[in-house]
Amino acid sequence: MNGAVDFPLDQAELSFRAAGDALVRRTVLPSGVRILSEQVPGARSLTIGYWVAVGSRDEQPGHFGSTHFLEHLLFKGTPTRSALDIAISFDAVGGEHNAMTAKEYTCYYAKVQDRDLGMAIDVLTDMLTSSKLDSDEFETERGVILEELAMADDDPADVANERFFEAVLGKHPLGRPIGGSADDIRGATRTAVWEHYQANYRPQDLVVTVAGAVDHDELVAAVTRTLERAGWDLSIVQTPVRRRGGLPADIHQGQALTIVKRPLEQANLLLGMPGLLATDDRRVTMSVLTSIFGGGMSSRLFQEVREKRGLAYSVYSFAPGYSDAGLFGMYAGCTPAKAGQVAQLMLRELHRLAADGVTADEMKRASGQLSGASALALEDSDTRMSRLGRSEITLGEFADLDEALRRLALVTATDVQQLAAELASGPVSISAVGALEDDAFAAILPG
Repeated sequence: MNGAVDFPLDQAELSFRAAGDALVRRTVLPSGVRILSEQVPGARSLTIGYWVAVGSRDEQPGHFGSTHFLEHLLFKGTPTRSALDIAISFDAVGGEHNAMTAKEYTCYYAKVQDRDLGMAIDVLTDMLTSSKLDSDEFETERGVILEELAMADDDPADVANERFFEAVLGKHPLGRPIGGSADDIRGATRTAVWEHYQANYRPQDLVVTVAGAVDHDELVAAVTRTLERAGWDLSIVQTPVRRRGGLPADIHQGQALTIVKRPLEQANLLLGMPGLLATDDRRVTMSVLTSIFGGGMSSRLFQEVREKRGLAYSVYSFAPGYSDAGLFGMYAGCTPAKAGQVAQLMLRELHRLAADGVTADEMKRASGQLSGASALALEDSDTRMSRLGRSEITLGEFADLDEALRRLALVTATDVQQLAAELASGPVSISAVGALEDDAFAAILPG
């Protein structure tokens, strides 16, 4: 493989060799269903994912929380399988199965031995196409989700994170919590969730990805067979749903400062500003910047905040990117009385990086950290399966390890400094949870 491989929506078949002699194949059925596989030499197991490119950001008023609610309900039974049957199918073979709802997609996945792929396809297809959304199960799951939200609300780090997204992204749909609010879930109706299901779980929305010990032709045949058996008409010619546009949204800061007062021993502090889109060519530069700034024990944040001053146990930076917006954030857990000082230090370090740049040693360490972490992650079929899904749904291209390392090698210290300067010039938002005074961050955000 030489360079990234594009994934055109109108190309029926695609096949190529990736790093490590992995065979990547992609089939777009006439119905719009997309099936991708990465056959890994020597693998005896695999991970399979059924993806739908709909997430919490796509919900309309009256449907908030429906994506996550639906994720729960698809495990609750079909006309041919009860919830217990679904669970037993994977437990009986030592497999794993779960799902995740994100802001821009939902994925139902399983990890099994290669011999159990047929079972996994049968069960996942049945769940995705034929869920009953039973009224009684709906009410039961409403209670489960409310408990899940309550558990998250008891976690100050989760609360700070949700408030941080709201603070940076304002009224943009990405700023909303994935699971909705407790009021959203209490007010949810089966009709609204059913409408969400019908509108988004269709052949042109479905992406199936498998990585590990997989034969692509057998995979395509099995997925096609089970979808048709479930009643999906795959003879209707349709184009897969278009990928989200890559143009940046017009982001308006929600609020500069959010403090949630709770009687805790530690303050959970997040500070940051808008970042980069998932498709921005500078995402590799952002990875290098994040590694140097707050990505490990040798990073600037860790050294300045924890090692030199002992002000925090956990301190790091992060940079999630989406189709039309992104964030750059810094986290620290610290004594409430020190929160203002820690926030000042974190912001000061960002401005120092923007003004003075990074050293050759820092660039070398970041390159080693990122290349090593990437190689180690790909030992897991979960990571490879997810890479296929993100490549198809978000990026529109596939970059293997060799291409990722090539792009990493092109990043310069000047690139990192310029990106740091851009971040440092953005509007600063702070969210914090703990026993904090109203003026705790007055030195950064006066007034």
